Amino acid sequence: MNEITVTEKQKRAEESIRKKFHKQLFTPFARACKTYRLISEGDHIAVCISGGKDSMLMAKLFQEIQRHRQMNFELTFLVMDPGYKKENRELIESNAKALGIPVTIFESDIFDAVDTIEKSPCYLCARMRRGYLYSRAKALGCNKIALGHHYDDVIETILMGMLYGAQIQTMMPKLHSTNFEGMELIRPLYLVRESDICAWRDYNDLHFLRCACHFTEACAAGREDEESLSKRLETKKLIAALKKENPFVESNIFKSVENVNLDTVIEYKKDGKRYHFLDSY
Repeated sequence: MNEITVTEKQKRAEESIRKKFHKQLFTPFARACKTYRLISEGDHIAVCISGGKDSMLMAKLFQEIQRHRQMNFELTFLVMDPGYKKENRELIESNAKALGIPVTIFESDIFDAVDTIEKSPCYLCARMRRGYLYSRAKALGCNKIALGHHYDDVIETILMGMLYGAQIQTMMPKLHSTNFEGMELIRPLYLVRESDICAWRDYNDLHFLRCACHFTEACAAGREDEESLSKRLETKKLIAALKKENPFVESNIFKSVENVNLDTVIEYKKDGKRYHFLDSY
């Protein structure tokens, strides 16, 4: 069997989005963009690519929806190297080239900055990465950054907030930046299932970074690391166990934050102010 050329790999990946995985991937992507008004006329969107399966697919879906020409908007495919090992940086670059994604790469020293942090290094790393991405995207003339969080990330966040954070909140499909005026964060994979992303990856025999944090090397080597013990992984396993008894548990979790009845909530916060049911009892 002949080795697949770059052009053939790109063609196969794009064709699978248009045909085999159109219903599973492009349809929910386009629906999220329309439902949550993620793309507007004249937007310049920085599609943030970490090197993982989610952000790489997101880049291809953006290229596909732009091809439809229903709205005029610009795309910059932005990659931040926070201190990857050489082989991981090269993997991102080779995948981008093979898939026809013209990436813009910039470097930061985030991994070095969080290396000595013992408490919540992943949280700090994520916050710093987002700040760097906002800053570089704005400098490039972008008004939005797009991140690759998907449906499963959303429902896991909802449940994690309740079980471990004693709060009810969700991962929003879009947010105004509080530190970068005029900038917005969007999540166009909001309605796309992780299993479908994995199916697309495997169908096309694509190999991405398994995670985008400082533990990428351990993940790629299949070794146990902090992520294996994380609350997110525990929550993922819990949802999978509940689904065995109730096949609708995932959609019920998602819909729960769309059906909040404030008449039955003891206390809630709005714009930083607390409201108690006794205030108007």
